[in-house]
Amino acid sequence: MCDWAEKTFGPVQDPKALLTRAMLEMDELGEAIDAHDVTEIGKEAADVMILLYRLVDQFGLELDKEVRAKMAINRSRNWSSKGDGTGSHI
Repeated sequence: MCDWAEKTFGPVQDPKALLTRAMLEMDELGEAIDAHDVTEIGKEAADVMILLYRLVDQFGLELDKEVRAKMAINRSRNWSSKGDGTGSHI
């Protein structure tokens, strides 16, 4: 993905531009959720992920590896449910 993006869009000048674009894609994902458009939900979620993969790559990181490491931390924590499908650690 990162190689394709660099060939298609050129090198990243400022990683914050990827964050800004990911936030725009998150807004589009929110619109798709509001519309209950399952096809668009999938596409917009994928756009967000593609941008996140590219963002972490700018710092020499691998998103899959970072997610696995963070999940190990999350699994070791105690959590409080907020009752809406989310929560916070205690």
